[in-house]
Formats: sequence, C-alpha cells, structure tokens
Amino acid sequence: MKLKMTFCVAFALAATALFAQSNYKQSIGLRLGSGYYDVASAAYKTFFNDASALEINVGFRPYGVAGYKWFNASAAATYQYHFDIKPVEGLKWFIGGGLVASNSFSNYDDRKGFNLGVYPTAGADYKFKNIPLAVSADVRPTINVVEAYDYYNSFYPNAGISARYTF
Repeated sequence: MKLKMTFCVAFALAATALFAQSNYKQSIGLRLGSGYYDVASAAYKTFFNDASALEINVGFRPYGVAGYKWFNASAAATYQYHFDIKPVEGLKWFIGGGLVASNSFSNYDDRKGFNLGVYPTAGADYKFKNIPLAVSADVRPTINVVEAYDYYNSFYPNAGISARYTF
C-alpha cells in the first residue's frame, strides 16, 4: 500500500513539474483562420531549440458564393523564430514565413484547381504555466505563386488563432 501511495505521489509531482514549465517542446490542436485556403485546421507545432519552431497545419474551407459551391483543402508549413516578452513568463512573439499548398474541389471549371502560396508571418504565443495549453494569434498575408483561378488578385489576407495541447 505504501509503495502504491509513494508511486502516485511521485507521479503527481512529476506531472505537476512537467506542466508547470512555461516552455514546451511540442503541441497539437486547432487553428481557426480567416484566410482563403482554410477556415479550420489541425495544428502541430514542434520546437527545434528554445527559439526555432515549425508549425504544420492541415485544413479545409467550404464555400458557397452566388450559387457556386466548392471545397478547399490545404496544408501549410511555417517556420517561426520566437522572442520572450518580459516580464510575462510563457509569452513570446514570433516572426517567420511559410508555404501553403491548397486544392479547390468544384464542379465549376473556374473554381477548381491547385494553388501554391508563400507568406511572412508574425504573432504571439502564450503557454499557460499550470496547464498543458498554449494559445497563439498570428497573421499570414499570403501571396499565391500558382493560382487555379483569379479570385483575390493573388493576395490573401489571413489571420488566425490557435489552441494547442502541449507535451
């Protein structure tokens, strides 16, 4: 009985110490975006060191405009370089850039095809101290270099918010 109690207390202390850290190595969750290529995406973020990270998003966006109906699927990879915002522990701002590939699926020829875009990014990331949760907000003004159809003159404003479980 004492051994079980000792093990449970040790496990609880180790878990508390792990989740109390302001930094994290990896996270997975959801990003809600305002952009052309995704409105919701699965978000995975991993740090290479204290400052450098890669965020990968796989998302979708359904459309229904003026009788047109189509679906957009996308994948994006973003490099982020983080800087501490003092004195708030766990709060960092970041800059970087990325690449997004998307495909529009439609029965209308003028609303389907492959798109490829590049973007700079900037935002803020906050890791809660006592729970395994990180939230972030970012902007990704995307310029399409390959475009299936002319919808926004090759420029797509995109801003997003994320909530991710950290581990």
